[in-house]
Amino acid sequence: MVFYENTIDIKPKKYKTLIMDLELIQRTGIKAAFQSATILRSHFGHISSVTHKGEIDLVTCADTQSEEAIIKIIKDRFPDHSILAEESGTDIKNPDYQWIIDPLDGTTNFAHHIHLYCISIAFSFKGEVVVGVVLAPETGELFTAIKGKGATLNTKSIHVSKQTKISSSLLVTGFPYSFREHTQPIISRFTNCLSASQGVRRLGSAALDLCYVASGRFEAFWEEYLKPWDTAAGYLIALEAGASVTNFSGNPYNVTHLEILATNSHIHSQMLDLLQLREYNEKKR
Repeated sequence: MVFYENTIDIKPKKYKTLIMDLELIQRTGIKAAFQSATILRSHFGHISSVTHKGEIDLVTCADTQSEEAIIKIIKDRFPDHSILAEESGTDIKNPDYQWIIDPLDGTTNFAHHIHLYCISIAFSFKGEVVVGVVLAPETGELFTAIKGKGATLNTKSIHVSKQTKISSSLLVTGFPYSFREHTQPIISRFTNCLSASQGVRRLGSAALDLCYVASGRFEAFWEEYLKPWDTAAGYLIALEAGASVTNFSGNPYNVTHLEILATNSHIHSQMLDLLQLREYNEKKR
């Protein structure tokens, strides 16, 4: 199936076809996410096996079964598409069309019977994320976005918060699995942000963190050493909800970057000051 061929100039008569194709992609991602959610809920609270990919990086039977179900649905519909998935790695077919899958974001929460986890599914065309789907099985919250069409939560439009003062902002972050190798800069950034803001939360799911920025629950999210499957869907959802998303140097974010900062745009420059470990300027902006 071809989506973007001969549509570089996006002429009006071809624009509808392009949107319909991306909506088909989105519907497929949503179907896969709900199938995954059924599997994850069936395992929640009684995991039969937990193994370690790293010292503190877990994988469960739920992760692998969820991923298998997602990939099957995608391949049945789009057998020529490439797939990048957390547990099974890369399956390269047509490199222009790639699905980026995290079958269980928040595995540590899941393994400890904490309800903060989700499924994250993104689709990219020639390296640009154009569809994002994040589903939280325990709350029933479905976050979605199509590039250029805005972001939704359970089909209703969402937008970032309008808060302009970092002192009144609630922030969220995460610690990488390798934090013991990078303790000092991570703790310094955390201390800066904690001192400047209303508070900082640590939920354990980067995809949900980004969606919560998108829906105005948090004013900013930052983290380091994430993988494409952690951020791809949530990044687009946040962007389409009006967020500014960059790395810590202020350059536009790409899912291959090791740093991500997503804010409501109003406090972005202030957050960059804090994360770049410059002395925070208390002057009102």
